[in-house]
Amino acid sequence: MKNLSLSLCFLILFALSCKQGKVSPNNSDDTANTPPPPTATTPTERKLVWSDEFDYTGLPDAKKWNYDVGGHGWGNQERQYYTKEREKNARVENGRLIIEAHREDFSGSQYTSARLVTKGKGDWTYGRIEVKAKLPKGTGTWPAIWMLASTEPLRWPDDGEIDIMEHVGFDPNVIHGTVHTKAYNHGIGTQKGAQIRIPDAQEAFHVYAIEWTKDYIDWYVDDKKYFSFNNVSGTKETYPFTYNFHLLLNIAIGGSWGGQRGIDNTIFPQRFEIDYVRVYQ
Repeated sequence: MKNLSLSLCFLILFALSCKQGKVSPNNSDDTANTPPPPTATTPTERKLVWSDEFDYTGLPDAKKWNYDVGGHGWGNQERQYYTKEREKNARVENGRLIIEAHREDFSGSQYTSARLVTKGKGDWTYGRIEVKAKLPKGTGTWPAIWMLASTEPLRWPDDGEIDIMEHVGFDPNVIHGTVHTKAYNHGIGTQKGAQIRIPDAQEAFHVYAIEWTKDYIDWYVDDKKYFSFNNVSGTKETYPFTYNFHLLLNIAIGGSWGGQRGIDNTIFPQRFEIDYVRVYQ
């Protein structure tokens, strides 16, 4: 009888505990400890949409690169002639793109170089654009990683320009990031930009990048942000960066900025070496 009473009491207590929501650990579904499902605001992973890893040899991949050609100064009184499909000035070797400037007489110019463009083969609106590169050195060099609108015809500065990286040889430790628009451009002295000191930019590879959205563009070197340009007014005059742009890579020689302290003719040839170009969206 004593055993029966104890059993009955146990059953009553168990029933009460179940009614109050207490269950055995062995039967628990641990709902309280399960992480909530991702929400609509959870960041999504970027996708690589375009790249050149330069894992080949010879001329730059014609499926990805075009050339700007000529020696008319390019609006900046530059001294070089940009050539097309000339390996002396642009080639891929040892896993890197080499843009090489030479001192030589060519089509009325005293220097040759190359300016590679992705227009029609790589055009994007928004994303992360990054280029791992080592810069040339010497007074008179003016390498750049930059973007222009893919509109036809191009109206500068109304359609905008994004300078991901600019460097002038007479100021070797400074990297510049800049935008040009109708309201903000060097022609009227209102351009917007910033600088970061990279003492070994001419000896070592660094990753130059932008994060570009409809609301802002951020500039980075090796993932260190040093400049941000925001779409404050929402007008094309101040922020025309809401449609397709393409990438340009080049070394200019001399010019209104690169040649401010002359050109050292003892430095040639000079190389701009690019390890990779990657575009994420």
